[in-house]
Amino acid sequence: DVIAGFLYAILILVVFHPVVDLIDNFNLTYKYAPLIIISWGEPFEMTAVEKVEEQLAGLRIARRCAPSEEAAYLLDIDTSTPAQPGDSRFVAVSCSNRSVRVYDRETLHFLREYSSHPGILSGVRFAHACDSVVFSACSEGTVKCWDVRSATQKPVQVFSGYPSNVFISFDVSCSDLIVCAGTEKVEKDTFLVFWDARGITDCAGATKEPLGVYSESHNDDITKICFHPIEPNLVVSGSTDGLVNVFDINKDNEEDALVSTCNSDSSVSSLGWAGKDYKQVYCMTHDEGFCWWDMAQLDTEEPITLLHILDVRETVCAENHGLHYLVGGWYHEKAGKLFLIGGTSTGNIHLISCGTGGLSLVGSLCGGHSATVRSFCWSPTDESLLTGGEDAQLLLWKPGAVERSLTKKASLKISSSVQKRVRVHNTSLKSRKK
Repeated sequence: DVIAGFLYAILILVVFHPVVDLIDNFNLTYKYAPLIIISWGEPFEMTAVEKVEEQLAGLRIARRCAPSEEAAYLLDIDTSTPAQPGDSRFVAVSCSNRSVRVYDRETLHFLREYSSHPGILSGVRFAHACDSVVFSACSEGTVKCWDVRSATQKPVQVFSGYPSNVFISFDVSCSDLIVCAGTEKVEKDTFLVFWDARGITDCAGATKEPLGVYSESHNDDITKICFHPIEPNLVVSGSTDGLVNVFDINKDNEEDALVSTCNSDSSVSSLGWAGKDYKQVYCMTHDEGFCWWDMAQLDTEEPITLLHILDVRETVCAENHGLHYLVGGWYHEKAGKLFLIGGTSTGNIHLISCGTGGLSLVGSLCGGHSATVRSFCWSPTDESLLTGGEDAQLLLWKPGAVERSLTKKASLKISSSVQKRVRVHNTSLKSRKK
C-alpha cells in the first residue's frame, strides 16, 4: 500500500507539475525524468499540410540573377516544363521596358532578350507541350510567341487582334490549342479574343487571325485570364467590373458558354483555380480583397462562396512587417491546400495559408528583395519559388538553401512609368448560377 501510494503521488505530479518540481520534491535524477514524460506523451507526427507549411517557411535564397544593363520592373514570370527528364528548363520574365527576358532555370544565367515590342507587355507563358515556345501579349493588339532555343528576334507566330484591341491579359490552354487575350475597354467594347494555336512552330513569322470573340459578359477592362489546368475547354476571366466569369468554350455561343458569374465587389487583379480536380476559383482584387468560390456547388443548394475577405491586410498580421499587398496564389496539390503570396513595399514576402475558416501567416521571406514584389512562379517539381520585383531582381528560393551567387542585392527601387491599375467598383452586382 505504501509503494502504491508513492507511485500514485508520482503520477499526479507528472500530470500537474513540471519536471523540475518533481525532481526537487522526490530527489529524482534527471535521467529518469524524460522516461516519465515519454510514457505519458503521444508520438507527434506532422500532417502533409504541416510539412508543406514548414517547407515554405524554410525557403531560402538559392540563386540571384545578375543585374541587367537596363533595369526594369519584373511584371510576370513563367517556367517551362522539360520535354524529357533531365532537360534544361527556362524562365521567362516580362519586364516594364517592354522586353521578355529568358534565363536558365537552375543557374538564373541570362540567355536572351526579345525587345521589339511597340506596346506594354501583359504577361508571359510557356507552351505546355513544347518547352521552348514562349508567348507574351502586347498592348498594341498582338500575342507573339518565340522559340527560345533560337537566337533570332523574329517571333515564330503572331496572333493579331482587331484594330481597336488593346490586350492587357492572356493565357494559353493546357492543351496548347487555344490562346485567349483580354482587352481594355474601348468606348463600350470589351473583348475576350480567341485564336487557334496549333502549328505554331511550322509557320515561322506567320500571322493568325482570331477564331472569334466574347463581348457580352464583361463591361470593363479584362485584367486577368486563366485556363483550367487540366480541362482545356474551361477558362475564367476577371475584370475591373468586379465580375469573375467561368466559360466552357466548347459551347456554340457566348451565352451558352457562360457557366457561372461571381462578383468580387471590386476590381480583379489576379485569379486562379484550386481544390481537388481544380473545381474551385479564387481571385484577388486591386484593393487587396480575396474571394474563393466552389464551382462544384453550382448545381446544388449549397452556397458557392467559401471565403470572402474585403481587405486581407486587416486579417493577416505579420509581426513587425505588416502586409501591404497581395501578389497572387497557387494550389499545392500534395498538401491539397491553397496558398497566397503577399508582401511589403520594402521587399518582404509573406506566405499565407488559405482555409474556409480564414487566412493565416505561414512564414515570411526577408532579405531578398528591396522593393515591391510584383510576380512569382511556384515549381512543384522541386518545391521552389521564383520571385521578381520592382528592384529588377529575379530570385530563386529553395527549402534550406544557401545562396551561392556573388551578386549583391540591389538597394535602390527602380523608377518606372508602369503604374498599377486601381479602379475600385462598389456597384452591387448579384452572383448568379447557371
